[in-house]
Amino acid sequence: MTGSLLFQSLVLGVLLGGLYALLAAGLTLYFGVMRVVMIAHAAFLVLAGYLAWDVHERFGIDPLLSLVVTVPLFFVAGVGFQRLLLARLRPASVTMMSVLLTFAVALVIEGMLGFVYSGTQRRVQLTYSAASIEVFGAQVAVVKLIAFGLAALSLLALYLLLTRSRFGQALRATIQHPQAARLIGIDTDRVAGYGFGLGLATAAVGGTALSLDSTIYPSLHWHWIGPLMAIIVVGGLGSIPGAAIAAMVLGVGQSLLQLPLGTTWAQTVFYLALFATLLVRPQGFFGGRLAQRF
Repeated sequence: MTGSLLFQSLVLGVLLGGLYALLAAGLTLYFGVMRVVMIAHAAFLVLAGYLAWDVHERFGIDPLLSLVVTVPLFFVAGVGFQRLLLARLRPASVTMMSVLLTFAVALVIEGMLGFVYSGTQRRVQLTYSAASIEVFGAQVAVVKLIAFGLAALSLLALYLLLTRSRFGQALRATIQHPQAARLIGIDTDRVAGYGFGLGLATAAVGGTALSLDSTIYPSLHWHWIGPLMAIIVVGGLGSIPGAAIAAMVLGVGQSLLQLPLGTTWAQTVFYLALFATLLVRPQGFFGGRLAQRF
C-alpha cells in the first residue's frame, strides 16, 4: 500500500463523510424533534435520486438545477407526513410505532419505484461525469467534489438556520425540552412539522448528490439506512454536531478499509462502531454538551 494511494483514500473518505453528515443530520432532526426513527429516510434519498435522473433524461436539466423544485417539494411532503401520519401516534409509543410506520413507507416507496422504473440500475450521465481534477496530489472525480460541496453548503445553511433564526431557536428549544418550550408559548406541533420537513429536504439534496456519482435502483435504500443509523447512534441521538463528526470519522474509516478488505467488508466499520458505542457509551461518543451547541 503506497502513501499516495493511502492519501487518495483519505481524501475520498472525507468527501464521502460530507454526504453521510448531511443525511445523518436529517435523521437527527427527526429523532430530536419527535423521537421518530425514520427508517424511510434512505428511501426518500433514492426517490430524490430517481427524480433528478428523470428530470435530466426528459428535459436535459442538470440535477443540480432540479433542486429548486425537489427541495421545496420534499419539505412540504415532510410537513404533510408529520401532520397526517406521525402526529397521530401516541406520544408514549411514538419511537417504536414510528419504526413500523416508516418501515412500511420505505417498502411502499421501493415498490412504487420498481413499478415505475423497473429494477434496472440508473445513472445520470453528464458532460463532466468522467472529469477529474488533482486535489493535493490526489485525483478526485469532479462529481464527488460537487457532491461534497453541495453537502457542505447544505450543512452550513442548516447550521445558520438553527443558530441564527427565531425558528432555529424554537426548534432547538423543542429538541432540548419540549415541555418547557410549550410553557413559553412555542407551538411545538408546528415546529415539529417544519423540523420534519427540513429533515426530508436533506434527503432531497443527498439524493441529488448521490445521483451524480452512483447508480441508483429501488432497493438501494437498504444499503444506506444501516450506516446512517449507526452514525447517529455513535454521534449521540439528537446531536447534529455529533452526527457530523461521526459521519466524517466513519466515512474516512470506510474508505481506508476498502484498500485491504474491499468495498463490501469495509461497511463493517459502521456496525463495529455501533457495537462499541452501545457497549462502552450508549449515549454516543459526541453527545452530551456537544448536543447543546445546536
